[in-house]
Amino acid sequence: MGTGTDGHVARDGYGEEVARRFREVNGAHPMTAADDAYVSAQFTPLEELCAALGRNADEARRQMLDGLLPLPGYLRSDGAEMVPYDLFAPTEEAGGPELLRAWFTAHWEDSAEGAREWSAYLSGQYVCLHRVTPATIRRKDELTAAITEAVRSPGNSPEWSAALHALVDELDGLEPDFAPYDRLRFGGPTSRDTCVDAVRSRFPRP
Repeated sequence: MGTGTDGHVARDGYGEEVARRFREVNGAHPMTAADDAYVSAQFTPLEELCAALGRNADEARRQMLDGLLPLPGYLRSDGAEMVPYDLFAPTEEAGGPELLRAWFTAHWEDSAEGAREWSAYLSGQYVCLHRVTPATIRRKDELTAAITEAVRSPGNSPEWSAALHALVDELDGLEPDFAPYDRLRFGGPTSRDTCVDAVRSRFPRP
């Protein structure tokens, strides 16, 4: 993959198919300059990651299309497929791409829930976590559920406030800031908006 004279990435191999799949999943929302700046700071182009690791980028794209790797988290305005720096870490921990699904879904006792999380993982939409692993996915779900339950019936004691902010602080540590683009593709506020920023605004620390 090179860069064309218009500044856009010129895809070859499976690149166009990955881009089509990405838009099928996320919709055709344009990336703004603010989006590009955010994702360039938080993620890395697939080409650069593969070059640094001695991997073949087009083979990684084929694995994405075959359901063996998650899709990119974002397509930058120049067409670069932006992925997390640890994209291949779960595959390596699982023992190879063919073993990834079984390793991943085994982290959930409910096989149906594991299958749903696997599908969500492959979508590339777990941009809500600094590190995307079964453990962080499960912990995020636990924290958002606990925060939502806590603010549904708020208390007025220092102990209640301290417990709530401990949950919010932990979630804050797991999640990045999100891009403005995310609120378009997810059709509304992000979990950071609802479970971190809004909660801190509504329930200030004592």
